Amino acid sequence: MTPYYQDDYVTLYHGDARDVLPLLGRDAADIVLTDPPYSSGGAYRADRNKSTADKYQHTRETTRTYAEFSGDNRDQRSFEKWASFWMADALEITRSGGVLACFIDWRNVACVIDAMQIGGWVYRGLVPWHKGVDQRPRKGWFRHNVEYIVFGSRGPLLTGADAPGICADGVIYCRINGTEKLHQTEKPVELSQEILGVRPDWRVLLDPFCGSGTSLVAAKNLGRKAIGIEIEEQFCEIAAERLLQSVLDFINEWECGRCGASTPAHLLVCRKCHQPKAAA
Repeated sequence: MTPYYQDDYVTLYHGDARDVLPLLGRDAADIVLTDPPYSSGGAYRADRNKSTADKYQHTRETTRTYAEFSGDNRDQRSFEKWASFWMADALEITRSGGVLACFIDWRNVACVIDAMQIGGWVYRGLVPWHKGVDQRPRKGWFRHNVEYIVFGSRGPLLTGADAPGICADGVIYCRINGTEKLHQTEKPVELSQEILGVRPDWRVLLDPFCGSGTSLVAAKNLGRKAIGIEIEEQFCEIAAERLLQSVLDFINEWECGRCGASTPAHLLVCRKCHQPKAAA
């Protein structure tokens, strides 16, 4: 299958995830980090069939107009079955010990936990993502300012003293800024970077629902490789433009304070010794 976009770090495919995933081959990914359509913007069929703008654009920071996206009108039963299908496909091309990290909100989090296990993954718990103390107010009730990343692994997962990586906090705090989004449900680049930064052995990321390419940009910023799949060509174009900009950044470099190596400007860690880029 011909990629829609490709550079030294990222390969982007335009197509349905279930059609593309079987073509990638075994052990293609270390981590599947993805943000599928939640299908949670309505309790009734009429609500679910509304436009994604009507379902998800509520706050003053999402007054911009975004392109619509598809696949967001399933009820809980069909959503769980659909999720278990693509999760099983993703399992087949993830290395042993690799990880699935799936974004979801409170309404369908139970479906994702079940679908993950139906798809063959070992459920490893969830991590809340706190979007900011001023987000999603509901007078007389609690703010809906938390979403979740549900984790699973392909077989045993090495953790503890002998595992690579850091001991990350059990909650991720990363404020969302609607004025910077290129997609209605886009997550911050910093959020994906924080997840990927937990382990250095997550060298190749796969995102079967990559939207405007945020996870791909995050992987590239950390010097990791990434494979993205997106069904909507309008978002493939946006993602390709963002990734192309980072290619143009290769004309500028920074010098590592530890080893002295030169590293392209868009990378946040030294490509030789992996020392983080010093703050300006």
